[in-house]
Amino acid sequence: MAKNPPRNQAGFATRAIHIGQEPDPLTGAVIPPIYHATTYVQDGIGASKGFDYTRSGNPTRNGLERCLADLEGAEAAFVFPSGLAAAATLIEALPAGSSILAHNDLYGGVYRLLADVKPITAAHNVSFVDFSDEAALRQAVADHKPALLWFETPSNPTLRIVDLSLVAELGNKVGAITVCDSTFSSPAGQRPIDYGIDVVVHSATKMLNGHSDLLGGVVAVSSNAPAGLAERVKYLQNALGSVMSPTDCALLHRSLKTLEIRSIRQSETALKLATHLEQRAQELGLTKVVYPGLESHPQHKLAADQMINFGCVISIEVAGDLARVERILTSTRYFHFAVSLGSVESLIQHPFSLTHAVVPEDQKNDLGIGAQLIRISIGLEDPEDLEADLVQALINNR
Repeated sequence: MAKNPPRNQAGFATRAIHIGQEPDPLTGAVIPPIYHATTYVQDGIGASKGFDYTRSGNPTRNGLERCLADLEGAEAAFVFPSGLAAAATLIEALPAGSSILAHNDLYGGVYRLLADVKPITAAHNVSFVDFSDEAALRQAVADHKPALLWFETPSNPTLRIVDLSLVAELGNKVGAITVCDSTFSSPAGQRPIDYGIDVVVHSATKMLNGHSDLLGGVVAVSSNAPAGLAERVKYLQNALGSVMSPTDCALLHRSLKTLEIRSIRQSETALKLATHLEQRAQELGLTKVVYPGLESHPQHKLAADQMINFGCVISIEVAGDLARVERILTSTRYFHFAVSLGSVESLIQHPFSLTHAVVPEDQKNDLGIGAQLIRISIGLEDPEDLEADLVQALINNR
């Protein structure tokens, strides 16, 4: 499994609870106040207490960013108003006309950003390859000599696992910035920087927050990333005005305090449910059950080697037509038919028509994102209730 922190360092949960959330020195409040102020009094020309305007810096945001950087093992972390805002800002750090090599199995919004937006607005040359295919990845890196390598692991929604150390090695060979979208895991589930990755990005809306009540994004930059990258991202965060509100920062920081315990519980339940579904696949009308924690997953060993736990997302492929798929999606009690993932409530959704609607149909089919694929996000409900709910939906809609 993944590396443990040094013995002289406090544990993950302890750091998630305390870093950036020190008691208020003026009042003794255990939880520091939320700084809603947009502007700050200056002591004189060029003399401030560290803040002048909240877009440029805010005490509530700073505390959150300190905590996230520590949990990821990063030099610095920056928060944004959405995951796509984080991705767009990071890509903005590249010179115009750069070569980008991206995983071909990405969240639809990031695919749209890379395939449709950035080639026009920044003249980037974007190519896609299966990062879980070592031979294909090595060849693509040699051919394109990219400035940036962008991938997800586990990938959305097919749950492919990418070898973090391999990507770091290949990136170093050609001087590329390596970027791992770790949304499906969180630092409680894997820490890509420990394996040599330069940058970790998240949709904080998902596992990091875990309560379906805010939008947010994160860019965490390793101390081993190219010189000046963290400073460049900070500059762009301010220059583009792409900042998270103080209220959302406080909510997200609150959620980090329970991240590890949520991650453990959700992963344990997901493994139980995936195992049950796989064992009863024929009876339930399933043609495939995909979860990195299952030994049947083609990259189970790699996942076990580099992940702390296997995450909260299961993908299933059902036998039958689209009408059956829709009946299943709309006949559960505890699984809400809605996009997103990682929250305390369980969710079920249809990637083909929702999260990956913007991806061309032939590409979706090539990736295994067919109309019969259902993505399930496991929450914190009792495992027995979730199992019974999903089983009845599958059996009653044969």
